[in-house]
Amino acid sequence: MPAHADLIDRDDLVLVVIDMQDKLAAAMGRRDAVVAAAARLVRAAALLGSPVVVTRQYPIGLGETVTALAEALSEAEEVVPVSVIDKTAFCACDEVSFLQLLEESGRRQVVIAGMETHICVVQTALALTAHGFRVQVVDDACCSRRDRDHNTALARLRAQRVTVTSAESVMYEAVGRSGTDEFRRLLAIVKHE
Repeated sequence: MPAHADLIDRDDLVLVVIDMQDKLAAAMGRRDAVVAAAARLVRAAALLGSPVVVTRQYPIGLGETVTALAEALSEAEEVVPVSVIDKTAFCACDEVSFLQLLEESGRRQVVIAGMETHICVVQTALALTAHGFRVQVVDDACCSRRDRDHNTALARLRAQRVTVTSAESVMYEAVGRSGTDEFRRLLAIVKHE
């Protein structure tokens, strides 16, 4: 375990990607940067051996996972478990299979990327903390249709002592040191656009 409980523990980490779907993403002004950050996190999770859980909100209406992210997930699936949970509840924890999957992983640190920050992301993050998970929400890998809603959600999370972080912070904390083959592979992920 790291020196501080708030640091990323690669052996305890699960990446959760919430509702990054075609029709929802089309309404997001920062979608390209957010999806790119989420894709880097997925690639880093594969490098670290960390499982990935993807949710899709009502896919009949909101579509499939965006292509750029789906490609990263397909690559990751070759080396780590990637699970997809379809849901209708805004809070992913209200879908029984979501919580079961996290519990079965045996991992207690959840890093969240997703859309929309002020709806599904914030509800899921707060519920996960109530279930005893250590949660970090990745600012640059989340968005809402309106920046005001995104920023309000992040302030709400901080007030509830949920860590708000960045994609690079997560990746560098997890790898922990430079000068290794793993670090060189991480650099390629960080530079990937």
